[in-house]
Amino acid sequence: MITKYVYGNPIETEAVVQNVPNTSEKMPYFEVAEDHCTFQTHLAEDDIVYGLGEQVRGMNKRGWKYKSCNFDNPNHEEDTMSLYGAHNFLLVSGQKTFGVFFDYAGMMTFDIGYTAHDLMTVTAEDGNLKVYLITGASEDVIVHQFRTLIGRSYIAPKWAFGYGQSRWGYQSEEDIRQVAAKHQAAGIGLDSIYLDIDYMERYKDFTVDNTRFPDLKQLQSDMMAQGIHLVPIIDAGVKIEEGYSVYEEGVAGNYFCKDADGNDFVGAVWPGRVHFPDFMKPETRRWFGDKYAVLLDMGIDGFWNDMNEPAIFYTEKRLESVMQRINELSKQNMGVDTFFEFKGLVEGISNNIEDYSTFYHDMNGKKVVHHKVHNLYGYQMTRAASEAFDRLSEDKRILMFSRASYIGAHRYGGIWQGDNKSWWSHLLMNLQMLPALNMAGFVFNGADTGGFGCDTTEDLVMRWLQLSVFTPLMRNHSAMGTREQELYQFGNMADTKKMIEIRYGLIPYIYSEYMKAVLQDTMMYRPLSFVYRTDAAAREVEDQLLLGDEVMIAPVYRQNANGRYVYLPEEMMLVRMRGLDDIETEILPKGHHYVQAKLHELVFFIRHGKKIPLCRAAQNTEALDTVHMQYLGWETADYALYEDDGVSKDYDIEKHIRMC
Repeated sequence: MITKYVYGNPIETEAVVQNVPNTSEKMPYFEVAEDHCTFQTHLAEDDIVYGLGEQVRGMNKRGWKYKSCNFDNPNHEEDTMSLYGAHNFLLVSGQKTFGVFFDYAGMMTFDIGYTAHDLMTVTAEDGNLKVYLITGASEDVIVHQFRTLIGRSYIAPKWAFGYGQSRWGYQSEEDIRQVAAKHQAAGIGLDSIYLDIDYMERYKDFTVDNTRFPDLKQLQSDMMAQGIHLVPIIDAGVKIEEGYSVYEEGVAGNYFCKDADGNDFVGAVWPGRVHFPDFMKPETRRWFGDKYAVLLDMGIDGFWNDMNEPAIFYTEKRLESVMQRINELSKQNMGVDTFFEFKGLVEGISNNIEDYSTFYHDMNGKKVVHHKVHNLYGYQMTRAASEAFDRLSEDKRILMFSRASYIGAHRYGGIWQGDNKSWWSHLLMNLQMLPALNMAGFVFNGADTGGFGCDTTEDLVMRWLQLSVFTPLMRNHSAMGTREQELYQFGNMADTKKMIEIRYGLIPYIYSEYMKAVLQDTMMYRPLSFVYRTDAAAREVEDQLLLGDEVMIAPVYRQNANGRYVYLPEEMMLVRMRGLDDIETEILPKGHHYVQAKLHELVFFIRHGKKIPLCRAAQNTEALDTVHMQYLGWETADYALYEDDGVSKDYDIEKHIRMC
């Protein structure tokens, strides 16, 4: 059952698609403050709190405080409170089991047993919000109701499930051609090469640097002949430059956010001084979305939106005041206090939350300060693109995923888990985010395999591949200045090639489970406790996941480890793959096991009485043979395989399911 509580005069987020009547009854479970800003509930000792989508720490969110404030923060450390998404859905599982969605466009804090272990306190900055309370017989039922409430998740083209290679630093057409050629020479499958900001003319959206990329349309055509899709980046900020058509149209059409005086707000990102499109306005979304046509017309059919929290390197007013204070301090003998003030001034220029109160949106003719709707910005940018694709490419799926998001954006695109680091802890975090993101509707997602920032290592890339094999988005992405981490750069290339072959062999299963989760409003990834609800040991597992109804994954995430401990809540089949032609299986009983997993081995588990499909490898998804497949698991089992053309928008599940 879903019950809706409305407090004050909420800003409409359009996160919810179902019409749920308001109730005037008192909300159960929570004590609500008179000003409607604070919601507090008691937690039993064994209660688990799931949710919050893209956040740090484990699957169980107890013991820390979190903030919904989309934030450009690549470090993702244990004391981080905000990442790139605001996903205000929680699921309490235990003595009382319920879900709750705080539909609120501004900043919220979630103190989940941090101040007091037995209290959860949710605080909004004002008392204007909607709250949806969801009850049901189980965690799965509650999530299903919520997913139905917020609408069907985005559906990606099937080629997007192939392996993708990306790097900030592919600075020319020749770089792209070399990546393709080296993959082909190594026999490593590849479906996509991503174009970071390097392809643009001086970082201007919807432009191409004609010196470094003299004929992007021909490059796209040549890549497509090899089964490779180019996927360019689009940023939120529009460069201020006379003669640049996007800038001039934006000014003429009144499409940009305003400052307090009604002038177009000026911030700064990659191109320097920029204006930010006011994506809260439908006419801005249509104008900006139609700009993707310049790249669609070149044959490009995939994009990723970035810097759309929005990230702000600096504002002119803040930069001016900081420089003035630094000048004053530079004339002093800086001691401990003044030195740290100086250091903080410099560090506080970028993405300063105070800047969110210096520009404004037009929402249905009403002037609204950005601070109040900050978490909707990336969502509405993704919406602008998706709605344009429906107009410009009516019958064809276009890949779209974003860095910033709010619940509701899941209907228009996927996300990646932000600018992570080549840290072992981020590999585990990648795993632990998956169920919470699914709860919030983000089924098409994945992390930058190998890590984006810092120098990766050969073993970290290999272990990360062994997790990414099971995620919809499997993209190797790294930052300029870091170690090059294309798979052909390492001495174990033969092993990484086999891991990619395994990925392609598993795509029929991964894609099938993804489509069933989207079309049936269910989770692709679940904590063990969702299925083994009375198993106390299963409720504490934080580093294993159920994928669909058939598979349990338990990746190795520690450096130099040759195996790991795994808990099996029931008898399962251990599958050990060193390649598609080198597979061992073993039946293990319920209980705790130490499972050996050498660096070149993919180890996972198939649940009792289940099986999964496996096809031969190919260089790209288009070449996969899904007619002649083998099956892993129990021979007497059936598997419901979802298979469509992967391109069109015909999603009739009954039509596309066949029993195997």
